[in-house]
Amino acid sequence: MYPTTDHEALAALKSDDAELAATAEALLWRSWCRSGESETDRVFRVGVEAMQKGELEDAERWFSRVIELMPGFAEGWNKRATVRFMRRNFAGSIADCQETLARNPNHFGAASGQGLCHLSRGEFRGAAVCFRRALEIHPHLIAVRHNLALAEAEGGGSGYLH
Repeated sequence: MYPTTDHEALAALKSDDAELAATAEALLWRSWCRSGESETDRVFRVGVEAMQKGELEDAERWFSRVIELMPGFAEGWNKRATVRFMRRNFAGSIADCQETLARNPNHFGAASGQGLCHLSRGEFRGAAVCFRRALEIHPHLIAVRHNLALAEAEGGGSGYLH
């Protein structure tokens, strides 16, 4: 049986059934990308389109507007974090990932994205901590497993940042 709620989808991510986990992941992304407010969703979609076109400065402005309209909407912060990462603003991206996780502690994408920022800055322990967090939520993320191994090989060790 496929998940129909975020709660069920989060549980399904940990399933041994990779197909079920993939379905659950898609359900979560679909849910997370909807704010529930039409103007915020419209601005969000414009930001996504700008990001897909490589218009990163414009995309960052659109996602900043999403955050102004609805600061509690975690995915607005996450998308701006993604754009900031793409623009190599790692400190800004880390801050936005933290804002995302404060609003949605199960956001495996933000945990992984924050790990990529730390990795890019040579902060291997911080990267490993973030990758572990993402894998605790969604154990089927193969690229995150690879990134964790890389961070650990560079001295990331174990433990958690608080």
